Amino acid sequence: MSAPNTASPPLTHMKLQPDQFNAPFISAYEPGWIEVNSHKYTGSLVISSQSGCSPWSVGQFEALNAECFHELMRFKPELIVFGSGRTLRFPKPLWLAGLMQHGIGVESMDTPAACRTYNILASEGRRVLAALLPLEDAKPSIIQISSHQM
Repeated sequence: MSAPNTASPPLTHMKLQPDQFNAPFISAYEPGWIEVNSHKYTGSLVISSQSGCSPWSVGQFEALNAECFHELMRFKPELIVFGSGRTLRFPKPLWLAGLMQHGIGVESMDTPAACRTYNILASEGRRVLAALLPLEDAKPSIIQISSHQM
């Protein structure tokens, strides 16, 4: 029986690019608002790494439907990070079918996790869209996000 091969595999070269952060950055959130690039937005919000922020026509999770997600296709993201509010809730698969047919992925998480995830993906230069429901029913507390925490 021969000894196992313990030689390291040959090194390959990989070119690394610095993270780019030209995209809108979520810097804080609290029940009732989300701060993007030092500007506070109230209510539901759509943040595109390519084209900025705009209000989302949904007030709360119970008001969601397929049309709410269909309107997000106009941003042409590769991925949508859906923030469902204070707690993790999943949209009905039927509501997401149109996005999936166009090759747009959707990840659901609570809104605080969606804010952090959006920042990471946007800093990598990804075509990501955050569709965020507010934290209306959460206990008031200001959460600051710094790029050093990512």
